[in-house]
Amino acid sequence: MDRRSFLATSGLAAALPALGASAPAFAAETAASNVDFLTDGLGLTPSQYAAELSKLTATRDFEADYYSLGGTIEDIEHAFARRLGKPAAIYLPTGTLANHLAVRALAGEHRRVLVQAESHLYNDSGDCTSVLSALNLVPLDSNNAALPLESVRSEVARAAGGRVPMRIGAISLESPVRRLGHRYVPWEDVRALCEYARGEGIGLHLDGARLFNLPQHTGHDVRAYAALFDTVYVSLWKHFNAASGAILAGESALIEPLRPQRRMFGGGLPHAWPLAAPALNYLEGYEAQYARAWQAAEQLFALLKADGRLRIERLPEGTSSVLLFLPEGTDGDAWARRSQAQGVHVAAPPPGGNAMLQVNGTLLRKLPKVVADVLLGALGHG
Repeated sequence: MDRRSFLATSGLAAALPALGASAPAFAAETAASNVDFLTDGLGLTPSQYAAELSKLTATRDFEADYYSLGGTIEDIEHAFARRLGKPAAIYLPTGTLANHLAVRALAGEHRRVLVQAESHLYNDSGDCTSVLSALNLVPLDSNNAALPLESVRSEVARAAGGRVPMRIGAISLESPVRRLGHRYVPWEDVRALCEYARGEGIGLHLDGARLFNLPQHTGHDVRAYAALFDTVYVSLWKHFNAASGAILAGESALIEPLRPQRRMFGGGLPHAWPLAAPALNYLEGYEAQYARAWQAAEQLFALLKADGRLRIERLPEGTSSVLLFLPEGTDGDAWARRSQAQGVHVAAPPPGGNAMLQVNGTLLRKLPKVVADVLLGALGHG
């Protein structure tokens, strides 16, 4: 683990300003400067998003696309392809379609696709790959973020050893895994899986919706991850504050045939640029902003620990999410309402349960001491 990742996952980050290192930069507070622990990005409201588009079109030369071809959409495709180290990329209106078209292209005539049992593709996409593309998703290892190599080897052997021998066409790996609190798959596990799949001639897809959070926690940059896979999907709205959309990147021979397929699946939007344009504004600065947000988060967590009433718990292989436990007997709904009224948005935990806090750029809108005071003050007096 490199120095930056160590600092991000330890209490040392809270001491950075005192040590003379660069402190996180905080924006001036305004009526709209909410801290939002519920979102991946900045959680722009409709009026804020409209203002963002207005500012962008006034300061940059945007060109409308035509059925998702050319114009600003092409600029976004090129920008993400360069950032991911891939020759080509395609804009798609949703991550669901990006994952679907990727495994469809990679599997080819070999219809079985291995996935994590907790993956978005298996749980949250309405069986799109089987209904629309006759692919057979095979889920492995429930309650596990990783896709263990031994489980993959076993499934490859089982498919080949049946009375009708079958080959695995593709493997789709999600990291971080949303259903498991945004846990990441350890780097060595990812690399070992990809090396094995290459040797077996199995296509590799990375569901990297939140890929740009990984460098902060693993020390490996997004190009290193993307290089292991044939295709990689990145969400445009989760981190980059677009209204909707996804980028799927890979070799040109894989990506270019997907443009007519995008239209075939109803994803060739006549004018996609208003949905995606803000991503160009946030791409280059996202990782630095996320690192600063984690500096602020470490300071916040240190303040809460010193008070003692609210307890923070980190997840193993955690990325953007931490658990927050309220004192026993606290009315979680009332706590969440009071916090929101003071400009700090949190989810109400179930009785006896925990709240999930997502670290994001909105933490730079208020000083950590202010956020701590809101969360602690919202506990009330019973």
